[in-house]
Amino acid sequence: MKVWLRRLQSLRIEEIIFLVFLIPSIMITIRANWYFYTSAEEHSKKIEGGLWRIIVTLALMAIFYWFLWFRPDKRIFRFIREVAPFIFAIAIYTNLHDTIHFVNPNDVHFALNDIDEWMFGVSPTVWAERFYRPWITDWLAFAYMNYFWITVVLVLYMYYKKETREFRTVMLTMMLCYYGGYMLYILFPAAPPRLALADLYSINIWKGTSLISDSARAVVNISASSARGAFPSLHCTITFLTLGMAWRFHKGLFMLFLPIGISLIVATVYLRHHYVVDIYAGLFLCAIVWYLTPTIDAWWRNFQSKRGIITKSPAVLATGEKP
Repeated sequence: MKVWLRRLQSLRIEEIIFLVFLIPSIMITIRANWYFYTSAEEHSKKIEGGLWRIIVTLALMAIFYWFLWFRPDKRIFRFIREVAPFIFAIAIYTNLHDTIHFVNPNDVHFALNDIDEWMFGVSPTVWAERFYRPWITDWLAFAYMNYFWITVVLVLYMYYKKETREFRTVMLTMMLCYYGGYMLYILFPAAPPRLALADLYSINIWKGTSLISDSARAVVNISASSARGAFPSLHCTITFLTLGMAWRFHKGLFMLFLPIGISLIVATVYLRHHYVVDIYAGLFLCAIVWYLTPTIDAWWRNFQSKRGIITKSPAVLATGEKP
C-alpha cells in the first residue's frame, strides 16, 4: 500500500487531476448508458460507444502509468508524458456528451439568454441573423473548427525549441482550464442557442454553404457542447489562453493566430453555439486559471519535496522572465 501511495505522490499535478476526474466520469457514463439501454423509447446516438471509450481510456491509462512507474527513462515516453494529460482531458470530455443531465437536470440556458437580453436589449444570436452570408458562415465555421490547431502549433513549436518551462506552463494551464470548464458544465448545464432557441430563428444559416461548413457542423454535433456544454465556452477559453501565451512567449505567432482567434469568438455567437455570457465566462475562467496555475503547481511540488520525492520535470513554471 505504501508503495502505491508513494507512486501516486510522485505524479505531476495534472496526472493526479485526471485520476480524480476519471472515476466520476466513468460512473456517470455507465449510468447514462444503462438508462438508454433500459429505456426502449429513448435513445442517444451521441452516447453510443461510451462504454468502449471508457475501456479504451482505461487501457491507455494503464499503459501510460505502467511506463511512468516502471520504464520512465524510455526516450519516446518522455514526449508521451508531456502530451498524455491533454489526451486524457479530451477523453474525459468525450464522455460528457449526454451525461451531464444525469448529474444536474437543472438547465440554465434560458437564464443565460435572459442575461444576454438584459445586457444588449436583444438576443444576440437572433440579432446576428441580419449579417448572415454563406461566405461569412464558411469562414467563421472554419475558424471555429480549427481553434484546436493554433494551440497545437504553439505547444509543438515550444517543444521543438526546447522551451521546457514555457511548454509546461501552457500545457498545465490548458489542462486546468479544461477541467475547470467541465466542472462548470455540470454546475450550470446549458444547451447551446441553436438548440434552446431554435424556435426564434427565421434563417437557415447553413443554406448555400460549402463542405467546410458541413464538416464544422459534423465536428460540433459530436461534441459535448451539442448537449449541455455551453457555459462556459471552452473554445473561447482555450483561444484566450493560446493568444495570451503566444503574446507572452512568441509574439510572431500571436500575430499569426489573432485573425483566427477573433473570428472564432465572433463565430460562437454568429453560428449560435454560445450565448455572449458564455464568452465572458470563458475569459474569466482563463484569467483565474492563469493566475492560479503557478500557485497550484508550486504547492504540489512543495508537497512532494517535503516527502523527499524528486521529479524530473521542470522545477517551476515559467513566469515570464528569460530562462
